[in-house]
Amino acid sequence: MPLVLGIASSTPATRVELRDADTGELVGAGHALHPPAHPPRSEQDPTAWWNALLDARSQTASPPPAAVAVAAQQHGLVALDAHHRVIRKALLADNTEAAADARWLVDKLGGPQAWVDAVGTVPVAALPIAKLSWLHRKEPENFARIARVVMPHDWLTGRIVGRFVTDRGDASGTGYWSPAERRYRSDVLAVIDRDRDWSGCFPNVLGPLDPAGEREGITIAAGTGDIMAVALGVALHPGDVVVSVGTTGVVATVSIDNTADASGAVAGFADATGRFLPLVGVLNATRATDAIARLLHVDENGLDQLALQAPPGAGGVVLVPFFDGERTPDRPDATGTLLGLRSDVTPQQVARAAVEGVVCGLLDGLDALAAAGVAVDGRLVLVGSGARSHAYQRVLADLAGRPVEVPRGDPAALGACVQASAVLAQRPLQDVTDAWGAGKARVVEPGAIDAPAVRAQNAAARDRKS
Repeated sequence: MPLVLGIASSTPATRVELRDADTGELVGAGHALHPPAHPPRSEQDPTAWWNALLDARSQTASPPPAAVAVAAQQHGLVALDAHHRVIRKALLADNTEAAADARWLVDKLGGPQAWVDAVGTVPVAALPIAKLSWLHRKEPENFARIARVVMPHDWLTGRIVGRFVTDRGDASGTGYWSPAERRYRSDVLAVIDRDRDWSGCFPNVLGPLDPAGEREGITIAAGTGDIMAVALGVALHPGDVVVSVGTTGVVATVSIDNTADASGAVAGFADATGRFLPLVGVLNATRATDAIARLLHVDENGLDQLALQAPPGAGGVVLVPFFDGERTPDRPDATGTLLGLRSDVTPQQVARAAVEGVVCGLLDGLDALAAAGVAVDGRLVLVGSGARSHAYQRVLADLAGRPVEVPRGDPAALGACVQASAVLAQRPLQDVTDAWGAGKARVVEPGAIDAPAVRAQNAAARDRKS
């Protein structure tokens, strides 16, 4: 029975799963935390990811796998010198210090449409290209030492196999690789530094079934970004939508066609299978509800129970959850706002308002996908740490007005296992997800509430904040 190991390295933690390569049956799992990171300067030492990987792997069953794949947090920038040593801590996706650089880059290339035409995405602070510009401006000595630039999954895969490669999914989130043209765009990099020779700085982009290499007889897959792995783990098809509620939030689907949205709301990324993955990202998800839980002196479960005890609309209380700035809408300097308070306000109302504020932002992302011409009428799948919350499940189903599917386990780790199995057997990724029965989930049906009124209440508060 060949086994495959899937590694999911997110901002908070690393989770690994060991599965049967043929059936997908779970054989073992492990979990290890990363050091906390917070905007505006959200950074982590990549060595911490590696140590967490080793710790999590030690908790699984002992048989060695036949294949391994790494899925990791998108957009993190790992700068390496000529000896492949890490120059400084990695700048993570929720680092907002490069916001001014993102705006400068947009202007320098000729506006949002020029960026969409070049790489499918308008730069925001989260993207590595904005972080490169920030390094060039704020840390010129470190920038001058850069010989290679990789993402977290590239770096971890490189530690395993001894060479730096990537896949089109993670490469599409850099801001300097074009999903449509399937190449790095040296012209957009020249906006930052036209004197640098950018060739050779970035990992080779492998195809969906291309192995990265071998280590001690173990096949190493190319790996991918975390949301691309989630799409595999929940068997996402065109029209299906995954809503990821973690520290940050994501609304994404897969599409046969590339998406170009000059408004900047929808990022035109690629997926791990050869298709495309239009995506809307928000900076504040469970970080907002966790903050409210702390203020109310309750834990995650306590906030969940409080939120479920309040009526839809939270009695007029509204939370604008832009605690650490926001990515969509692009307001990197914004802060959170609590509105509608009266002298009889209850903890239940505040808890409900926090969950509704996050969900309304994510549903705005769903609307943005539809406005960009992307089909979103399939399954609605909730993943991430927030998927454990009955309040998030209930509020998402009610405000979306459609059933919400909640998979078991960690879809990112499962998706990495799917990729490892597909590369091992040289078998289409969709065939593996079908054979494993990936996508099985519990369904939460929507209730009968006045969802438009709740969303309008939140929209008014967000407009007031702007």
